Amino acid sequence: MIDVHCHLEQKDYDEDLNKVIERAKQTGLKAIITCCANPADLEKSLNIVEKYRGFVFLTASLHPIHVPEYTDDQIEEFMKRLEGLKNKIVGIGEAGLDYYWVKDERQRTRQMEVFRMHIELAKKLKLPLIVHSRDSHDDTVAILEEYNYDRVLWHFFGVKDRVEWLVEHGYRASFNTLLLRSKTHKKIVKKLPMELIMLETDAPWLGFGKRNESSAIFKVAEKIAEVKKMNFEEVWQTCGRNAVGFFRLEISP
Repeated sequence: MIDVHCHLEQKDYDEDLNKVIERAKQTGLKAIITCCANPADLEKSLNIVEKYRGFVFLTASLHPIHVPEYTDDQIEEFMKRLEGLKNKIVGIGEAGLDYYWVKDERQRTRQMEVFRMHIELAKKLKLPLIVHSRDSHDDTVAILEEYNYDRVLWHFFGVKDRVEWLVEHGYRASFNTLLLRSKTHKKIVKKLPMELIMLETDAPWLGFGKRNESSAIFKVAEKIAEVKKMNFEEVWQTCGRNAVGFFRLEISP
């Protein structure tokens, strides 16, 4: 009942965000967690959360693909800003490594440094860490193991050979509409215990030819129920409880 990861600050929603929020509520969602992944979008994201207080919550970070766009001083300043927002955000992320879009070795090294900064900040603020990893899983795992932080959600998780590792560490994983098409993601969902699973959309992306919305987690939950041979309502409610507990959300009635 909670979309734990989307991007409402994207321009795709500028014209009809009210309707998007209303459709999510009509679908049965109790909350949306939007992710600000670029300092340039922070103020807009804070305004969205304020407008939909009690229904939309915020995580924030510097996405690894944006690391090359900022100087070290700018990144340090942004981290200080995030620290000052402790009471306005429910998590740090998405943070991590992305070797698909970033090929330069120096910038990959900077990504690692910034990832460590995010982990340290999450630990300091005692907030969840939301992880992004693309074509960089070994380095992502190595850095996570350096810190052994227990409040970790690996967003868009799709690493088949790391399922047992994820379970061993008690990390959470969130799944989106790619589950409707991906055999790999179906196999992962089948293996993972329900208490580690949450629902996400990564909207506006992953709409497969059209804009995605938070209401699409209904279809993701349906697919999880099918794959795990469970009752839909049990999946829907369990994933919601998982999200509320993990993020410690205070949801309006």
